[in-house]
Amino acid sequence: MIALFSRPGVTVSVENATLLVEGDVEVTLAADLAASGVKWLKHTELTSVSFDFSRVGKASSAAISVLFEWLRICRQRGIQIQTILFSAPLRRLASLAELDTLIDQPAATLAV
Repeated sequence: MIALFSRPGVTVSVENATLLVEGDVEVTLAADLAASGVKWLKHTELTSVSFDFSRVGKASSAAISVLFEWLRICRQRGIQIQTILFSAPLRRLASLAELDTLIDQPAATLAV
C-alpha cells in the first residue's frame, strides 16, 4: 500500500489498482484529497482502476466531489473504472443523489 495523502483522521492510498479513501472526508480537505488522487491518476500507466470509499465513516458530499474529480481525470485519460465501493452512509447519500447506477455499473455508465 502506498500512501498518497495523510492527515489526522483521513488518508488516501493506493493498493494494487485501487484508490482507497479512509476516514471522514471534510470539506476543508476535499481539494487536497482529490489532488492526491489526480496526481496519481495522471501518472499511472494502468488502463483500469477501482475506487474504494468503503472506509469513509460518514456521509459527505465532499467525498462524492472527490470521486467526481477522479472520474473526470479517468475519462480524460481513457482509464476504465472497474468498481466503486461506498460505505453504507455514503451509499445512502449517493442514492439520494440518484447515483446508484454510476456506483453499481461504472464501466457501463462511464463508457470512455
